[in-house]
Amino acid sequence: MTVNVEKLDNANYKVSAVIDKKDIESKLDKIAKEASKTLKVDGFRKGKVPVAIVKKMYGDKLLQDAEGEAIRDAMDKAYKEANIDVNDIIGNPIFEKFEEKEDVKEMEVIVSLKPKFELGDYSDAIPEFKKPEPSQEDINQELENVALRYVKFKSIEEDRELKEGDVAVFDFKGFVDGEAFEGGSAENYELKIGSKQFIEGFEEQMLGMKKGEERTIKVTFPKDYQAANLAGKEAEFEIKLHDIKEEVKPAIDDELAKKALAKEDATLEDLKKMAKDIAQSAQIRKIYEEELKPQILENLIKKYDFDLPKNIVEQEIDNLANQKAQTLSEEELEEIKNSKEKLDELRESVREDAQNSVKATFIVDALAKAENIEVTDGEINQVLYYEALMSGQDPQELIKYYTANNLIPILKMGIIEDKLFEKLLKLNEPQEAEEE
Repeated sequence: MTVNVEKLDNANYKVSAVIDKKDIESKLDKIAKEASKTLKVDGFRKGKVPVAIVKKMYGDKLLQDAEGEAIRDAMDKAYKEANIDVNDIIGNPIFEKFEEKEDVKEMEVIVSLKPKFELGDYSDAIPEFKKPEPSQEDINQELENVALRYVKFKSIEEDRELKEGDVAVFDFKGFVDGEAFEGGSAENYELKIGSKQFIEGFEEQMLGMKKGEERTIKVTFPKDYQAANLAGKEAEFEIKLHDIKEEVKPAIDDELAKKALAKEDATLEDLKKMAKDIAQSAQIRKIYEEELKPQILENLIKKYDFDLPKNIVEQEIDNLANQKAQTLSEEELEEIKNSKEKLDELRESVREDAQNSVKATFIVDALAKAENIEVTDGEINQVLYYEALMSGQDPQELIKYYTANNLIPILKMGIIEDKLFEKLLKLNEPQEAEEE
């Protein structure tokens, strides 16, 4: 076996090796002999299976194991020659060549290492930022939002028609092809008109009804409706309206403050302060997502220059190329499938973004360690539970999905990034008082 190691750059090495077939055959014999001691084969006692029989039955698998062992020997030898610490190796090696010659097998492998670079002073990468001051209009809007959380609905006394924003209390029974269907009826159901809880056209056709009125509504279920037996079907609903309730919003005063802040001594001024904080936090989050975060990443990418592990970059190119492919037409996808040149063009079109993404990941990881930024399992679960709440999903099912698709590390990296940048920007610190 001959091994040669070429240093491509500070993050990548090329290992070339020539492995004698005799070495592989020797390893195959050894593996087959070991296997013969434990295999059970009809007609032979355990541990007495001839090696020739073992080779005949499991030849392909044994050859793969022997080649794998020979490759590992070659790589171990290469690491020693190049003084590569195996703990610095990142990702899986890229096999660029593994060819069979007359008496040997030749291979070429790219091995990538974790980038090493000095952080130094990185304060110049953090843009200057002054916390926004919410306007009175912003504060008033947040006060309105708080009041909306304590809205009550009461039955109307006047004889008027049902309008948008009212809550209708009614019975309904649905029919498809003249037959009632399961889950298509209810009594004294409460529905806020305009909430879009029911299929399109249902709530609109209820407008103008009065208490005690009966009406038949015709609608069509969406083609992608979750119940396959109803998808795309026309339906009739017999409706009887019993009551109309209208929104009663509480006054924005000390009493609302006590409820919202859960404090008996809370005042309207306290509530206004909370509203201002909420408005300010929302504005900061918007500025952070749209301006500050992209600027920090751009600054950091420009500031640091180091070699990137080829295998990680190629993996990110695959990810970005797949994402871009999802936006293409069927004709464009078909063209890419049938043309290596077009596929290479697609990959090259995302290469720079992939390199920047990988580079940013290593920089953020180094900065997070320097700033002692950590993320607990509890924080990850909290984010997932919030996402489930906002999307109406089962939190446990969402966690299973993230786990099964290996998305937890990506989510964790995003949380680390936000915690890091918020700390560097001092977003969570009180604004320093300006000198008069």
